[in-house]
Amino acid sequence: MKERDKKRCAWCGTDPLYVAYHDEEWGRPSHDDRHLFEMLCLEGAQAGLSWITILRKRDHYRKVFDGFDAERMITYTPERLDQLMQDPGIVRNRLKVHGFIKNARAFLAVQKEFGSFDAYLWRFVDNVPIVNRPASLRSIPTTSAESDAMSKDLKKRGFTFVGSTICYAFMQAVGMVDDHVKDCWRA
Repeated sequence: MKERDKKRCAWCGTDPLYVAYHDEEWGRPSHDDRHLFEMLCLEGAQAGLSWITILRKRDHYRKVFDGFDAERMITYTPERLDQLMQDPGIVRNRLKVHGFIKNARAFLAVQKEFGSFDAYLWRFVDNVPIVNRPASLRSIPTTSAESDAMSKDLKKRGFTFVGSTICYAFMQAVGMVDDHVKDCWRA
């Protein structure tokens, strides 16, 4: 199929970065712990902002947060956190920046308990992606029973910026939920 003939979910528009994210990543199952942790953090960073804002800053986030290496992140000093708060390449929200570190600690605890973050997360969908084929963008929910359960459990384990709406967006991003609309070429 020629690029110009591909129909896509309306949310991605025509921005090349957004189109690439839609075509190559969104809705595709991920089982890589570091990627899952990165996406959970970035979805939290996105709260109150547009996803394209975070996508444009994503490479810089990876650089300044050591590739989302949780072991390294938990060693950040107050001075390092202050430096991050001065970095215009990320969203400079103190709660979100400190939340990444809090989430790194919780992430490592989950890995230890379940063997992997992947094993922990995918149990919320019985290890099988939920495939929806909504008729339109308006038909896509913002939460589900699964995202409610995930949010509640993540919070109990010490994660932050993990409300049900953020969890649902995360589940879409990592392919736990596939919400490509039915006329999208990825459906």
